[in-house]
Amino acid sequence: MMDINEVKTFLPHRYPFLFVDRVTEVESGKSIRGFKNITLNEHYFEGHFPDAPIMPGVLVLEAMAQISGILGFVTTNKKPSDSLIHYFAGADKVRFKKPVVPGDQLVLESDLISAKHSIWKFDCRALVDGEIACVAEIMTAERSR
Repeated sequence: MMDINEVKTFLPHRYPFLFVDRVTEVESGKSIRGFKNITLNEHYFEGHFPDAPIMPGVLVLEAMAQISGILGFVTTNKKPSDSLIHYFAGADKVRFKKPVVPGDQLVLESDLISAKHSIWKFDCRALVDGEIACVAEIMTAERSR
């Protein structure tokens, strides 16, 4: 389990672009689970959309990429402080099933599919109240900063 302070040691992101509040489970080389609490105070709701706020789909993908990056770092026993970063490199098989709105807890799950030549591939899900909001295969590229 990682609270927000430990999450910040595994991600270079900071407010307003940090989309993982807590990691609840992690198994090195296998899988990770965590969440992001979605509040009306999120800056993007001002324009997306003022009368019907919905978390932009690209930010749901970013949240899945961030939790996947944490799994990559945990698996290699490294951190961004080692001058490394996991860049969001791609997304395949993306499907949005349910909108994410203020008050939701976005549960993020990622399973490691493969890691070859510093390219990592993950099977990801974002859930709200146990229902799939988004699925995707996410790729990250581990690079020196």
